[in-house]
Amino acid sequence: MSEPTDVNDLARHATQTIQTGSKSFATASQLFDPATRRSAVMLYAWCRHCDDVIDGQELGFGQAEGERADASCLAELRATTRRAYAGETMESPPFAAFQQVALTHRIPERYPMDHLDGYAMDVQHHRYETLEDTLTYCYRVAGVVGVMMAMVMGVRDAPTLDRACDLGLAFQLTNIARDIVEDASIGRCYLPAEWLHEMDIPADEVADPSHRDALAGLAARLVDLAEPYYQSAKGGLNALPPRSAWAIATAHGVYREIGIKVKAQGARAWDTRVSTSRADKLRLLAQGSAMALRSRVGTPEPRPPGLWTRPH
Repeated sequence: MSEPTDVNDLARHATQTIQTGSKSFATASQLFDPATRRSAVMLYAWCRHCDDVIDGQELGFGQAEGERADASCLAELRATTRRAYAGETMESPPFAAFQQVALTHRIPERYPMDHLDGYAMDVQHHRYETLEDTLTYCYRVAGVVGVMMAMVMGVRDAPTLDRACDLGLAFQLTNIARDIVEDASIGRCYLPAEWLHEMDIPADEVADPSHRDALAGLAARLVDLAEPYYQSAKGGLNALPPRSAWAIATAHGVYREIGIKVKAQGARAWDTRVSTSRADKLRLLAQGSAMALRSRVGTPEPRPPGLWTRPH
């Protein structure tokens, strides 16, 4: 396939990336208006590329233990991101796409740098001692992506960006619950060490089948923890254009459904990778439409108290 040369080519390249790398977001992204969809998938393509570089994967697949990038790879991602903001010509399609989105939508440079800080935690083999540590990671790899996506949809006010961040946090907490065993098999664990200690699970035995029952309790705890963040995110829908509200409400439903399934399956949640079926997605599309319409009526509920809040 030839390298993308203009915005439309970059968007097509990014769309292929999202269709392979995240079927859940690909479904929701179809609901955006064309201009928003183009920017959203191009931003996603950059995030996917950075993730793949750090994990030694291609479109989220193929990672094995020991294949992670080193500090020099991370430094190159940072340097190329800065060059994109400086307006230099980007040879890499994901960075060319990112440059177009970041400069067009005036996304402050600190946000993609926060995102790269999340990958730094992986490169540095960060140990997550407390829930605060885990939530900091969730912000960097997903919450700040929610902030940038909201900016693509035209959001600029801090309270709505907080809600967008909350949705990213909820997504990542769900992902962690779904992928506990898969992550542990390649030497990663995002569960707070305090939680593992409470359940007598040694940090180097998280993937051991003998701990599945205890692990199911921790996964349920993560899923429950995500709930108030999902609830908060609904309060930001009314600030989005109608089609964007439908897209985000659908993504909200799809990811939340994954968490519900993980919790329901208990110790069997990691026998196969939990996902949503086509029938699930169609049902959640309809529910997303209803949620988006309801957001147009009345005043949003206040953001739940006690939630982790992004740095301002």
